[in-house]
Amino acid sequence: MDKQTYLNYDAIGLANLVRSKQVSPTELLDTAFDRLEEVNPEIHAVIRTRKDKVYQEVKERIGSALPFYGVPILLKDISQAVKGDVLSSGSKLLQKNIAKVDSNFVAKLREAGFLFLGHTNTPEFGLKNITEPEGYGATRNPWNLSHSPGGSSGGSAAAVAAGIVPVAGASDGGGSIRIPASFTGLFGLKPTRGRTPVGPGVGRQWQGAAIDFVLSRSVRDSAALLDVLQTVQPEAAFQTPMYDGSYLDLCGKSNKKKYRVGFSTASPVGTPVSEDAKAAVHQVVHWLEEQGHMVEEVENPVDGVDLMKQYYLMNSGEMNAVMLNLEKMLARSITRKDIEIFTWALHKAGEKISAAAYSQSLASWDVAAERMVKFHQQYDFYVTPANAHPAPKIGELLPSLEEVEKLTQIERFSASDQQDAIYDMFLPSLTYTPHTQLANLTGQPAMSVPTYVTKQGLPMGVQFVAPKGREDQLICLASELERSDLWIQREFIPE
Repeated sequence: MDKQTYLNYDAIGLANLVRSKQVSPTELLDTAFDRLEEVNPEIHAVIRTRKDKVYQEVKERIGSALPFYGVPILLKDISQAVKGDVLSSGSKLLQKNIAKVDSNFVAKLREAGFLFLGHTNTPEFGLKNITEPEGYGATRNPWNLSHSPGGSSGGSAAAVAAGIVPVAGASDGGGSIRIPASFTGLFGLKPTRGRTPVGPGVGRQWQGAAIDFVLSRSVRDSAALLDVLQTVQPEAAFQTPMYDGSYLDLCGKSNKKKYRVGFSTASPVGTPVSEDAKAAVHQVVHWLEEQGHMVEEVENPVDGVDLMKQYYLMNSGEMNAVMLNLEKMLARSITRKDIEIFTWALHKAGEKISAAAYSQSLASWDVAAERMVKFHQQYDFYVTPANAHPAPKIGELLPSLEEVEKLTQIERFSASDQQDAIYDMFLPSLTYTPHTQLANLTGQPAMSVPTYVTKQGLPMGVQFVAPKGREDQLICLASELERSDLWIQREFIPE
């Protein structure tokens, strides 16, 4: 298969070519690896491949009639484990950690016929909205190599945006699908809490804030993968009823329903919002009005500052728990030299969080969820910028030496001062991405749609948040937008 043809197809298109015997899975692998070898030295999206293994696996599955048989995919180097392969969660501490089993998410993708090329770069333990881990180096944005593709699914976003694969595994615990989708001109859907597989042995990723899914170039790929991946998992802590139709069947159809849309361009935490982000939203709002939808500007439904404080408190407790588990696994104490400063600060802050404070923090999520239910009694969608500013430059959001020194001593702070320091630690990055965390804490589905490019040539997405369980609404509207003049698509030019 020639490279330009490969770059022009999405995952469904490639699967159809294999099914009609116009191309073989081996040919797709050859082309994908050729593309990877061409662009990865510049963008550094893929940190390890499993080339020998995947060529052997394709030999063992000849004649398979699976829906995505033969289609190459990349996985995120956190939670998306392949038995026998390294899963390091972006941490130098775990660079020799070998997965003992496939994760349930990966097993579902394998059952669908995907071929796993390897793993993509992610910040350590998925904690940042940029992808610049100390152990692996920075991933660069294919639209402009001096800028970040975002995070934490930045490696996956860069790989899809550069044409290595049409879809890639991603996860979203605070915007980690929608943020990089926005920065790289992709479609990024975060499903409803409990919609896709977790585990094994993990029932509540980040207490339900995090969920695994994919990044894609086309809406229909994400829709088809939601059909493949949706589940009611008996052992999972969170479950949502199965959608009884086909998400893929919603794509391309004319939608006659007129939606009620509330929108805001203001930052929920009071930080500045760029004129580009505002313009991106207003452009989409104008299009919605032209289609006959009822649109009005609204105030942020939830106190964003308080919600972020509760979110960071959860992050602190979770990272302390992760470190305690690692100490047990390694049979030694975790030191500052083992982990990056953000991880260290959260870990140490987590040591002073009481059970009551942690419980009260989670209860605040429920209050936010209740408020959003009331909001959606009036509006079908809540529309905001996906990101408040275009993609930051590489290195821009790394802490200074002075900040690192202060955070190194965080265990000496009081519990209250620790949480203040954590908020300040994340504030520069939060300023770029203040809009996405709400849907994680309430459990709602949300998406970033690629509809705007700045004068500097950087894409910016617009976020739509829907009621729980209403991915169908999101996919219907995204499919309409995809057919409009607003939808952007990066031109692939083979190197």
